[in-house]
Amino acid sequence: MGERGAGGSRSERRRVARPSRLTVVGRTAATGVCCLSLAGGATSWFTYQSLANGASTSDALSRTRKNAPLKLDNSVNLLLIGLDSRKDMDGNDLPPEVVSQQLHAGASSDVGGYNTNSLILMHIPPGGRAKAQAVSIPRDDYVTTYNGDGSPQGEHKIKEAYGIAKAAAEPGLKAKGVQGADLERQSREAGREATLATVQKFLDVHIDHFAEVNLIGFYDVAKAIGPIDVCLKKATKDPAMKGQGSGADFHKGINTLATPAQALAFVRQRHNLANGDFDRTHRQQAFITSAMIALKKKGIVSDLGKVRGLLDVVKKDIVIDNQWNLLDFAQQAPNLTGGNVVYNTLPVKALTDVNVPGAGKQSVNEVDVEQVRKTVKALFSSKEPDSSPKASATPDKPAPATVDVYNASGVTGGAEATAKSLAAAGYTKGAVGTRARGGKTQVLYGSGADKAGEQIAAKLNAGTAKASSAVPAGHVQVIIGTGFTPPAADPAPAPSSGPRLVFQGPEVDGGGIPCVD
Repeated sequence: MGERGAGGSRSERRRVARPSRLTVVGRTAATGVCCLSLAGGATSWFTYQSLANGASTSDALSRTRKNAPLKLDNSVNLLLIGLDSRKDMDGNDLPPEVVSQQLHAGASSDVGGYNTNSLILMHIPPGGRAKAQAVSIPRDDYVTTYNGDGSPQGEHKIKEAYGIAKAAAEPGLKAKGVQGADLERQSREAGREATLATVQKFLDVHIDHFAEVNLIGFYDVAKAIGPIDVCLKKATKDPAMKGQGSGADFHKGINTLATPAQALAFVRQRHNLANGDFDRTHRQQAFITSAMIALKKKGIVSDLGKVRGLLDVVKKDIVIDNQWNLLDFAQQAPNLTGGNVVYNTLPVKALTDVNVPGAGKQSVNEVDVEQVRKTVKALFSSKEPDSSPKASATPDKPAPATVDVYNASGVTGGAEATAKSLAAAGYTKGAVGTRARGGKTQVLYGSGADKAGEQIAAKLNAGTAKASSAVPAGHVQVIIGTGFTPPAADPAPAPSSGPRLVFQGPEVDGGGIPCVD
């Protein structure tokens, strides 16, 4: 375990390697920025060693072990922490031209403080075959927060645990002569410990590893990845006004986030959204999925040189726990690089106001702690899947995609009937129109929608789905031909005997570009 003192944490100065396949996860200034290393495939020892002088590491996790829930199985629980700080690792203000002009995230270095505006707990089941489950914890959940030693801080928004502990640690560190960059780094350790202790207590879940990134990390990651395609269910705007708006200006359907400013606007927007922060959380989950697709599409996850180039950009922004052996993680989590991740948002009982001493009335999320714990426990229940072939009692879950249907069959209403049937099956309804009569039924798909295209082709008995550059990313195009019969409705699934899982809004499936509000 590292030592804290005037010279800074020994472990924090150590450098850790990165696997040969890595995915960077976006988050926002207001909902947080977080990077996740998603490892998979063959990782060379040379690559591991060449990146050994990479990200800073932290002792925070080991310091919370005494009061942590027991580890029950061989699964891996990974907490992604997005720190809404306008300061770098050494406590220096981020460049104002980046924060205020490009990211529209406020001009003051005090905006956002040290709130953890993004907290995502990812559960990777043992064996590497089942889908990983990720849950976002709404930042305004009003819970008992804790310090790293298990002592309660009181009732606060969960995002505030980090900043409260950091501020409390600073006077003692200053009294020991710690100052400057060392003061910033060591007081942040107290913040990490508090966040880890609070999440573990709140969810009653053991955390195995964590990764933390702040605002500048989002900027660097978005710039390094380049254009990313995302999908919206409707057009939206959020003009940037004195740091209050995100600058969002998006149309319905696929949007290409060409700059870090546009990427941040997508995940940071809160105004003009029907469900406020919850919609913004779903945006964050969708961005993670789209960033993964972009990395794979550009060949970054399979190209050693490109991976190393990306790591050179992001490693200065990351802090990970010093117990994380990324080579082992690469073998435990092969499904993560395949998009086999489902994201949900933990439930909120009600939105209410509370009086906070010194701060006045604040809007918070009232939560049913027992309901949240039961939901997480049921979702994270780890059972090795039965690999023996069995007939499926229910159809496969539809992969995310917007489906455009065009009628070339000559049958009046054929396109509309097919579109309704596919919408009822769980796909997003897109354009409906007509084409010149003739030809066989075709199913074409754009980038990121291959799985949905295959499912729909099978459902319509339309042969093999084909990729097409003419179809927008995240879309499937169905052209119904002569002799076509609209599909029958899927049978209703059998009632489940398991616990009822309650979430805040719909899930976001990592299997393709998801459309969100």
